[in-house]
Parts: sequence; C-alpha cells; structure tokens
Amino acid sequence: MKESTEDLNKSLARRISELRADKGLSLDALAERSGVSRSMISVIERGESNPTAVVLDKLAGALDITLASLFALPTKAKAKPNPVNRRAEQVEWQDPASGYRRRNLSPANVEHDIQLVEVNFPAGKRVAFDHHHRYVKVQEQVWIIEGTMEVSVGKTKYRLEAGDCLAFRLEQPITFYNPTRKTARYLVARA
Repeated sequence: MKESTEDLNKSLARRISELRADKGLSLDALAERSGVSRSMISVIERGESNPTAVVLDKLAGALDITLASLFALPTKAKAKPNPVNRRAEQVEWQDPASGYRRRNLSPANVEHDIQLVEVNFPAGKRVAFDHHHRYVKVQEQVWIIEGTMEVSVGKTKYRLEAGDCLAFRLEQPITFYNPTRKTARYLVARA
C-alpha cells in the first residue's frame, strides 16, 4: 500500500501507542525495556518522527512482537480477517537510514505463525540489529531472490547469492550488508 511517509508514521504511532497501552507499559517502562529513550518514543507516538528500522525493531522486541507485526495495521473491529493480502494493500516502508524497502506480504490480523516480508536492499548499504534483549523468540529465514547479501549472525558472516537461504534465531546481533553495486532483493520468513 503506497501510503505517504507521514501517513505511515501516523499509523505506526497509533500502533505503538496501542500496543504499549495493551501491555500496560508506561513510556518509561517501554524505554527501559527497549533501550529507546522516552523522548524518542514520545515523538514516535505523536507521529512526528520517521524512525529507523533499528529503532522500530527495538520497540517491537520490547512489545513482544516482530518488526513485521508493527506494520500489520489493525482492521476495523467488526471486519472479518481477510486471508488474502493483495499487492495493492501490502504495507511498504522505507528505512530512512539505509534506504532499504520492506513490503509486508502476509495478510494482517489472520492467525498464523509465519510472516513473510519482501526486502529491496540498496547497493553498499548496511543495517545492524541488536537482538540481545528480545522478549519474544523469533526464528528467521532469508532467501535471496536477486543479488548478493552478507548477513552476519553474531560473529559468523555468510555471503548469500541468489537462491541461497539462511536460517537463524534472533537472539544475537544481526547485520545485513549489500557489498555490491546492485540492489539485492530477498524474502524474509519469520516464525
């Protein structure tokens, strides 16, 4: 779904605020759990920030959900969950720090254990996630569709080419790096 950055930030703001309230967490408690400052969370919840993937991942981990779940915007209360997520309705977001684009492929609000995300990762860019303090255990697989990616899981680096698939758990630092001059495209499956 091609929402403007401002609209998507407002949707994320509502989602984070609602999730925090559902968990009974104050701004201070979420800040402590996530390692994101109270003032930054407040700015994000007001929709006045374009947070990076790293910040959103820290918040998601502290809220016991995956990053993809932050983008699973709630449906109307009486609406029946739709098991089909049409391309035109898929939420697409761009990380302001690295420029990578992620598209949530999985239908939102349908009970399932797997989330699929398509990523287009720009040439020469890097993003590093610190997964030491996750409150939810997540297994992930990355399948390279086009291009090359270097994925570091803890201290082990893997060079992945088109067709390669890497499985790991999000319990340690993970770094994604595109060492080439071409955009890489890959699928992330999380369970």
